[in-house]
Amino acid sequence: MMLRRLQEVFGAAFRWFVLGALGVLMFGCASSFPPAPTVAASPDYRYIIGPGDTVNIIVWRNPELSMTVPVRPDGMIAGPLIEDMPAMGKTPTALGRDMEKALGTFIRDPVVTIIVTVFKGNHSEQVRVVGEASKPQALPYSQNLTVLDVMIAVGGLTDFADGNAATLMRPGEGNQQYRVRLKDLMKRGDISANVDMKPGDVLIIPQSWF
Repeated sequence: MMLRRLQEVFGAAFRWFVLGALGVLMFGCASSFPPAPTVAASPDYRYIIGPGDTVNIIVWRNPELSMTVPVRPDGMIAGPLIEDMPAMGKTPTALGRDMEKALGTFIRDPVVTIIVTVFKGNHSEQVRVVGEASKPQALPYSQNLTVLDVMIAVGGLTDFADGNAATLMRPGEGNQQYRVRLKDLMKRGDISANVDMKPGDVLIIPQSWF
């Protein structure tokens, strides 16, 4: 009986030791990444339309052709005179020029303006937050978006988050990973820990082991 009890105690201790070692190893890996650059936003960024967006199409001097339509899951939009027009992956300006070409078959010298009114964003440009955020989700990227903006949108950190071991993965830079100090930013108000986001970034927030 005593032997079994000792085995249980040592077994539990060993499990905690392994979990602790894994936590240290994970934190060590995260801390080995370089800190995320404070400034990363591109001044010439242009919004890319994605499925789920809603676009307002304004055809000058042709109100009967002007409309507000959703971008379908297949990336297409449809309306009078145009059954299927690819919209996904285009800027609003590029979509306007394509619609002018398509409508030119029916009306003379069409002038089209595209205004996005509901934003979801192209999948490749969305910012994703996974792990110990209160509301992990994908967010549309916007110019000058920062990690503070992202954390406010996802409701902050959970009680189990290891915020200072969080990493920022950048697919646009070959999946380069950076260290971000979310605990310092969100819990201690250290604005020096705030950094720019880029289109397609993935913010990974691990669980604390202690």
